[in-house]
Amino acid sequence: MRMNNEYVIWFNHEKCTQCHGCEVACRSWRGLEGQGLLFRSVINVWRGNYPDAKNHSVSVSCLHCVEPACAAVCPVEAIIKRENDGVVEVDESLCIGCKACLDACPYGVPCFGSDDVMKKCDLCLDQAVGESGPPCVATCPGDALTFRKLNPKEKEAHMSYIFGLLE
Repeated sequence: MRMNNEYVIWFNHEKCTQCHGCEVACRSWRGLEGQGLLFRSVINVWRGNYPDAKNHSVSVSCLHCVEPACAAVCPVEAIIKRENDGVVEVDESLCIGCKACLDACPYGVPCFGSDDVMKKCDLCLDQAVGESGPPCVATCPGDALTFRKLNPKEKEAHMSYIFGLLE
C-alpha cells in the first residue's frame, strides 16, 4: 500500500445544500457544456417510505482510489495512478473505448464523449487553480467540498463513506 498522502476532494453530505453549483462550476471550467459529459454530479438519494421518507445528496466525481479498479482492468494501460500524489490519470491517446473501466468503477465515474474515449475528473491539477482548490470546491456555498491530502487509510475510509451514502 502507498505511504504518500494523496489528493482527494472531501465531501460532507451534511453540508450539501443540493445547489448543484459544483456540477456547474466543473462543466464550465472544463468546457463540458453541450458535450453530455459530467466529471462531477450531484445525486439525490432517497431512503424510507412516505411519510418518513428522507433524502440527501452526494456530490460524486473520481475519488482517485487508493487501488483504482479502473486502472486494474484497462487492457491497454491507459489509466495510471501517479505515485507522488495519488492522482488517477487517463492517457486519452491510448484509450480504446472498451468501457471496462466503467464496469469496474464502484462509483460509475468514467464517462465517454462522442469520441468514445474515457474522460473523468483530474482534480484540475493541470490548470491554475486557486488556494481553495478546484472550481467545484471553490464554488460550494456550504463548504460540503474541501480539497485535501490524506494518507491511504484515511482516503479509503472516505471512499467507504461515499459508497455508503450511495447505497
